[in-house]
Amino acid sequence: MNDIYTTQINESIALLFANMEQHITAEDMQRVRDAYALAAEAHKEQFRKTGEPYIIHPIAVARIVAEELELGANPVIAAFLHDVVEDTAYTIEDIRERFGDDVAFLVGVVTKQKKDKYEKSKQVDNYRQILASVQYDVRAILIKLADRLHNMRTLDSMRPDKQLKIAGETDYFYAPLANRLGLYHIKSELENLSFRYRCPREYAKIEALMTKEQEENRANLDSFMEKIKEVISPLERWVRVELRYRTPYSVWRKMQSAGCDFNHIDGKHYIRIVFNATPIGEREPLDNDGLQPFQFDQYGEKKKAIWIYSDLTTVFKERPGSVANYIDAPKENGYQSFHVKLLSEQGTWEEIHISSERMVRNSRLGCTAERTEENVSQWLNKFKGVLQDVAFHGKDMDYMDSVTSSFYNDDIRVFTPKGRCIILPKGATALDFAYEIHSEVGTHAVYARINGKLMSIKSVLHRGDCVEIGTDKESLPDHDWINHVMTYRAKRNLRNYLLTQQPLEYKRCSHCHPLPGDEVIGFKAEDGAITLHKRNCTTAIRLASQYGDSILAVEFEKNEQLLYPVRVQIRGVDRYHLLSDLIYCITEKLHLSINKLSTETNDRIAVCTIDFAVHSAGELDAAIVSLSAIKGIDEVYRMDIE
Repeated sequence: MNDIYTTQINESIALLFANMEQHITAEDMQRVRDAYALAAEAHKEQFRKTGEPYIIHPIAVARIVAEELELGANPVIAAFLHDVVEDTAYTIEDIRERFGDDVAFLVGVVTKQKKDKYEKSKQVDNYRQILASVQYDVRAILIKLADRLHNMRTLDSMRPDKQLKIAGETDYFYAPLANRLGLYHIKSELENLSFRYRCPREYAKIEALMTKEQEENRANLDSFMEKIKEVISPLERWVRVELRYRTPYSVWRKMQSAGCDFNHIDGKHYIRIVFNATPIGEREPLDNDGLQPFQFDQYGEKKKAIWIYSDLTTVFKERPGSVANYIDAPKENGYQSFHVKLLSEQGTWEEIHISSERMVRNSRLGCTAERTEENVSQWLNKFKGVLQDVAFHGKDMDYMDSVTSSFYNDDIRVFTPKGRCIILPKGATALDFAYEIHSEVGTHAVYARINGKLMSIKSVLHRGDCVEIGTDKESLPDHDWINHVMTYRAKRNLRNYLLTQQPLEYKRCSHCHPLPGDEVIGFKAEDGAITLHKRNCTTAIRLASQYGDSILAVEFEKNEQLLYPVRVQIRGVDRYHLLSDLIYCITEKLHLSINKLSTETNDRIAVCTIDFAVHSAGELDAAIVSLSAIKGIDEVYRMDIE
């Protein structure tokens, strides 16, 4: 073996053993050493794509498990052995005999099962296998995340197609899973590495822009941080101030969300103030500056954060509405902190996070941070309920999409009028809220009152909204509701409801061309086909007089996926740019596509006929109103398309 690799391996394993010896018994320490020896023997003839000995990978995974996730002996042993069964002649029974049932279980979960035929694909079956383990033990997923993290850190050696495959899996499954488990740092690193390999040019561009901005703004930020330190100087021994930069992926995501370029988004960095919660006695008056340093033992963490916030806002201007109290209302992944934006001397709003050392540690370790039986049980139960629900009801829904819609979104907290907190994925609507309250509330929902304002039940909710759902027992779901929900529970209930509805295949009258939203009537032919007519259609009037028993009362509802061709004729006084104003109105203002346009001008009177497509009669009416408002237009009306 190359001497450089030998030195690297020996140094790395020595650091790991030194770390573990501080936390586990001598007996467990010997088991850890034995596991490393077995892994080294099993992988001794194997090499990674980089050319380095394969054992470097299990050592790296074991170090992540031990040092970054702070897990115990058995997970570290399983990390050493996680590829032994899959890639060598050793079996699970060999592992069980030497290291016990617990280690064998952990290794079995992270070992990809080889099958002659996969239910959907090898990747999806692997996801399901991993998720199933959560019902018993979260440690297996943590080992798998450590494995994925090291693979992403060393993805350079892979072919571009393999990089895209692994990065895609990471984006879809592993990074959101880390987020849900509260492992913010692992989630952030996985997302960023995935972005780096999926979009290398975009990544490099943003990285260069960030480096340039950091260099240009560093002096101003240092000055601002110094003033913060002056304000909280009485707490200096127990508080630290640090500047944190967000990753290129995080910045890119902000750009996409805001629909703007790099220079017009904020939040590329934040200043974190971390206080120590170590008891230090009482807070007593001093002759010189009034008070001794803040005595944390008498106060909860929220009070400590509020004290720092109060001192800061005495000196710095606070941006109205910028406070986010994640201490009282932690995110679903367990994240806690107190956020506020303060005005710097340069006139920029700077984002401030006030956290305790415990909060910072928990943000790094997530579900493994506070290892009480009750805490771990709560994390496991969050997964069990939904996974069992998906497995039972998910026959007609894609398993992974169902799981991701339930687990893998950023969360918002909204409230009932009585103060009950409901956690929903970011982008959820009042309909999601209604179904989360109860399936009957969702089924019979009619309207929402959001912060006291009457709004559509399709309205997107925001963090902190107070939501009340109005219901009517006679009201039932519309067919397009399925397009306005995000949660698994809402989708499942709506799918079940829609399955009970007899699907009706409609044909549109070739004479009157009804649109969704028009007043329509249906006629059912002997073969079961239903033809829709506008109620004032001459053909419909004739059919009603002859085949009245075949009339059906129907609702022709808009489907966002379907467009219908329409034609309007426009008359007005000709002028310079009239035609371009008409085109701009339809294509840029209304975002509709023109299929055909003809125009003729006689004696300064312009007549234009335009064919375009709409989703509904309401959209056509809006287009007619907009066109009519153009200077010089006298008349706009809908024409039938023959």
